[in-house]
Amino acid sequence: MTLRVAVVGAGYWGPNLVRNFRSSPDWDLVAVCDLDPARAAKVIGDRSTVEVETSLESLLARDDIDAVAIATPAQTHCAIALQALEAGKHVLVEKPLASSRREAERMVQRADELGLVLMCDHTYCYTPAVQHLRSLIHSGELGDILFVDSVRINLGLVQPDVDVFWDLAPHDLSILDFILPQGLSPLEVSAHGSDPIGAGQSCLGYLTMPIGNGAIANIHVNWLSPTKIRQTVIGGSRKTVVWDDLNPQQRLAVYDRGVDLDLTSASADAAEKRAVNVNYRLGDMHAPALPEREALGQMVAEFAASIREGRAPLTDGRAGLRVLAVLEAASESQRRAGAMAPVGMPGEPVPRHTLGQPVGAGMGVNR
Repeated sequence: MTLRVAVVGAGYWGPNLVRNFRSSPDWDLVAVCDLDPARAAKVIGDRSTVEVETSLESLLARDDIDAVAIATPAQTHCAIALQALEAGKHVLVEKPLASSRREAERMVQRADELGLVLMCDHTYCYTPAVQHLRSLIHSGELGDILFVDSVRINLGLVQPDVDVFWDLAPHDLSILDFILPQGLSPLEVSAHGSDPIGAGQSCLGYLTMPIGNGAIANIHVNWLSPTKIRQTVIGGSRKTVVWDDLNPQQRLAVYDRGVDLDLTSASADAAEKRAVNVNYRLGDMHAPALPEREALGQMVAEFAASIREGRAPLTDGRAGLRVLAVLEAASESQRRAGAMAPVGMPGEPVPRHTLGQPVGAGMGVNR
């Protein structure tokens, strides 16, 4: 059955959602809602049956809409999402899920109470490269994860309302939440930010956090770099993978290289054994062939599937909540001059879900 959707917001991200909902066999785009009717009409284009709405209340009162996709400023996400949920609509929200962890908790709780899908548009999680990364890690091919080093820098737009961590790091944090078996669950983080141009907030910075079993993740974000780099290195005890998102010919490179400690020596001195028995493994590299497909197309398909199957989407509201919890801790760490700050996760356990695992009863298509 085709589901019916409306997009709220026709600004920067809304047109991308409109295009993918219109091209999806799972969805019928019914309306685009924006305070500026001319902007909404431009996004829709000529010769279309898609309607323009300028009132959110009127849009949500319609009975020919099953779901809404929200592409408005972050500070409006919570209010709009709660209104949509109360109207019985499933909700997709662009990143970040909300402007604070507390707002996100309200959204997640209400969606659970009403038995509706709340999904966060963590777009990168639906790219072939990131889905292959997840497979490599979950299959054990990389072995135990030792470190993650991610660089997301460019000469970017200095945002007036958020710092560089809140602007760029949600991509990397959502990816870590998606690919790591334990998800995004650090107890504390450290963030060092800098504002060398006097913008009033951090324009570049480094976010560091433990990711379990002695492993560490480091995320470098920067608005001021004259060169654009989108690269992540994930080091495992067996193999290491390099993801270069700007290299379409070889987005992933898997290296059979690393360091091994031979602790089988008869020497009784552990320090001496470690100093002497370090082996460097220099094996082959291979670049897996990946399909080229638009991530947003996969994302809207997952949104439809989660509604039909009555289950949590791969990037549900709780995934967005975990990202926000780390971002808030990063802000607190900056206030502490880079000292470790605790991550305030929700009081109740946050379940790690997989495809096909239900999140509650009563979830289905609104008619």
